[in-house]
Amino acid sequence: MRVVVVGATGNVGTSLLEALGPEERVESILGIARRRPDVEPAKTTWAEAEVASANLTYHFDGADAVVHLAWAIQPSRDGARLREVNVEGSRRVFDAVRDARVPALVYASSVGAYSPGPKDRAVDESWPTQGIQTSFYSRHKAEVESILDRFEADNPEVRVVRLRPGLIFKGEASQEIRRLFAGPFLPNFLVKPRRIPVVPAIDGLRFQAVHSRDVGEAYRLALISDVSGAFNLAAEPVLDPPQLAEALGARQVSVSARVVRRLTQVSWKLRLQPTPPGWLDMALGVPIMDSTRACEKLGWTPKHSSEEALRELLEGMSAGDGDSTPPLDPAAGGPARIGEIGSGVGAKNP
Repeated sequence: MRVVVVGATGNVGTSLLEALGPEERVESILGIARRRPDVEPAKTTWAEAEVASANLTYHFDGADAVVHLAWAIQPSRDGARLREVNVEGSRRVFDAVRDARVPALVYASSVGAYSPGPKDRAVDESWPTQGIQTSFYSRHKAEVESILDRFEADNPEVRVVRLRPGLIFKGEASQEIRRLFAGPFLPNFLVKPRRIPVVPAIDGLRFQAVHSRDVGEAYRLALISDVSGAFNLAAEPVLDPPQLAEALGARQVSVSARVVRRLTQVSWKLRLQPTPPGWLDMALGVPIMDSTRACEKLGWTPKHSSEEALRELLEGMSAGDGDSTPPLDPAAGGPARIGEIGSGVGAKNP
């Protein structure tokens, strides 16, 4: 099997390449990335390409499967660029799969594609995917799901799989996640577990997380099987303020979602951090997912709990951990994070 991974150098891409290395049914991997890394994972060759402009059909020619992971979270202040990469870039990937006659497509969807839903029970993959409208990430994920619906109807010969994970963490991705969501002004030492003094107890804050390597394993299973359709991916337990406080050794402080949203909005406008308030809206709005289908149809079982994944992320942030690919490189923000500050804190990629 020849596999093409679009967006192979990020959080999930590196975990997928790691999972595919020992897989006997995979003979070769083409990793497509915006910037070529120096590392050489097993069976992998590299190609530099932008999903919004490259001749993707050329790269997909002869592939047995394409995994589409490429997605932009920054620059959060440039909506046109985000849509160009996320929505139109995904459309171009799907069109290239069709034109190159690739028999299988595995797409990285997300819990963010779901419409508002319950926090007191878990929903399966049939829950509507119309997104949370105040979140650009959620809107884009929902729109791409709709594009993929049409693609699947028009190209029944292509086996289409959509994986919908919760928040994805690993230590090696900690500095990338910090850059994308917290920005340059968050000191590493403040995020070490047992040093975090308080957890905001926001009503309705319940979310799911999963370790990146467990997600990489789910992609491997999707590639080597004959399954199709959507699969939720989340580890236990569901995380909420009491769970977070216990896991981190912190105390809860009650605060309203309105206050937190206002603070997020002001700090984003002042360029103190790169995350607009739609991310909070999404966290409070999306439903809790049931991962039973992934367990039964894919044979997927996460090896890490959600608490373990979160602790590994925070330990990695505190230690300044990263990896050697451009997105995960802990030095990507420049000395003293000058490059991140110079990027406008969400105005462009550092």
